[in-house]
Amino acid sequence: MENTAIDLPLLRQWIDKSEQHHDLIHPGMAAALSAVLDRNQAPAPGEALPPLWHWIYFWSVHPQSEVGPDGHAKRGGFLPPVPLPRRMWAGGRLRFEAPLPVGAQATRTSRIMKVDAKEGRTGSLAFVTVKHEIASNGVVAVTEEHDIVYRDMPAPGSAAATTKAGAPAPQTATWTRLVKPDPVLLFRYSALTFNGHRIHYDRSYVTEVEGYPGLIVHGPLIATMLADLLHRHLPNARLAEFNFRAVGPLFDIEPFEVCGEPSPDGRSVKLWAANLRGELAMQADAILS
Repeated sequence: MENTAIDLPLLRQWIDKSEQHHDLIHPGMAAALSAVLDRNQAPAPGEALPPLWHWIYFWSVHPQSEVGPDGHAKRGGFLPPVPLPRRMWAGGRLRFEAPLPVGAQATRTSRIMKVDAKEGRTGSLAFVTVKHEIASNGVVAVTEEHDIVYRDMPAPGSAAATTKAGAPAPQTATWTRLVKPDPVLLFRYSALTFNGHRIHYDRSYVTEVEGYPGLIVHGPLIATMLADLLHRHLPNARLAEFNFRAVGPLFDIEPFEVCGEPSPDGRSVKLWAANLRGELAMQADAILS
């Protein structure tokens, strides 16, 4: 069995490591994501890219020979070589400082901010926080702190953690939208983000190796759907901050809901995603300006 002992002093040597990616905010990519989200109209060149859509740009492109067995790039490059095999988005905190125009050239500067480890109910956990700044024409448009969590594989013969009842979702939604995920939706989003992680498209891998009951809906896709729900109900609102946390997974084997509840003063919106059993999968706070 692979050694998954966490050498925290070694991993913390990656703190302050940085990298840059340059990309064109291509209108064709924005049009493709608009189709994935079932929007009627895509943003035109010169218009602001909608919040969270920057995740389909700035691909990390690695040669096939550098891809690990889970479909991610082998570790030890920009990200520290965490030995735990399961990797997921845990959440993030974003500020939208200025518009990021469709059609513009942009640069994303990334830096490892923090590396931590702890013991959880299901075993060892490691956390890596990466800060991104996205700028165009010398103006920072988006700042983001992105949290990644690493977990060990389930022990042979143990019950999957996903069979346990999750935390209850709020029952106070003002807005709801039903989402019926399927392999085509997950494939299209994986393709748009150049995400080779097998948990999103390889059913035998995700069920037999990682022990989940179905294909996992991407964390960033769920977050993007939450922001999209806000846009559908408040199309003229400007999102200033978006803070989200993944609570539990969603799978392609059952529908889920994205929900929202605006504050009485109209300055913020609580957003969440939940399965139809009422179990919370993601929660977010959106601050409007």
